[in-house]
Amino acid sequence: MKEFENQVAIVTGTTGIGRAIAKRLAAGGCSVVACGIESSANHELQQEAQASGLSLLVETCDVSQPEQVKSVVAKTVKTHGGLDIIVNAAAIHPFGTAAETEPDSWNRCMAVNVGSIFLLAHFGIPEIKKRGGGSMVNLSSVQGHACQRGVVAYAASKGAVHSLTRALALDHAKDHIRVNSISPGSIRTPMLARAAAHFGPDLPAETVMERFGEAHPMGRIGTPEEVAELAAFLVSDKAGFCTGGDYLVDGGLLAGIGVQ
Repeated sequence: MKEFENQVAIVTGTTGIGRAIAKRLAAGGCSVVACGIESSANHELQQEAQASGLSLLVETCDVSQPEQVKSVVAKTVKTHGGLDIIVNAAAIHPFGTAAETEPDSWNRCMAVNVGSIFLLAHFGIPEIKKRGGGSMVNLSSVQGHACQRGVVAYAASKGAVHSLTRALALDHAKDHIRVNSISPGSIRTPMLARAAAHFGPDLPAETVMERFGEAHPMGRIGTPEEVAELAAFLVSDKAGFCTGGDYLVDGGLLAGIGVQ
């Protein structure tokens, strides 16, 4: 029997880390509904799932919109009979200081990176309760602990993810629902490639990402699959006494200080 057999999950985000987590859970026997807004990414993930014989359906969804999230949860429950796991990996990464960031950009970042977690909890947790309990994992970032310059909206949103995770964990421990967050460092994703283009516009993106990796004590950037393995552990019964915590996948980045 596979570790997630007879379980049902919703995973937000169909690129990078979200894609890897959706595939990892499905490979473990979970029936997964992945949702994202990028049509090309959605199509690619669905094709990959079909080629691998995974129980993974992809839905187009703007996770910042209540009615769309409500619809995905309802469709998941109708199709699979319930809901056990939610993984919130969808995120956007605007750049700029407070003076440079437009209010619409700030609001959109908060709606996607934080609001979507609330919406999945609002509509999804009642369904998980019906199954007698389950688990939620929220993707945060090392930027929620310590940040670089020029990422005010993104850093603030990821700090909010930590607080929201703790609040959800406390509120729903009595319902046997565990809620944790993961804070990755630099991970090889489309988002990191966009960050490399922003911070090193005159250099090849791969060169900049290698420099990001050198800042980590392990000397490299991570992979989405490495984050997915931690997410799989946190939603499994093996993590049965873990709730309200944040777990680093950062190659030791936050273990040091900026002097040698």
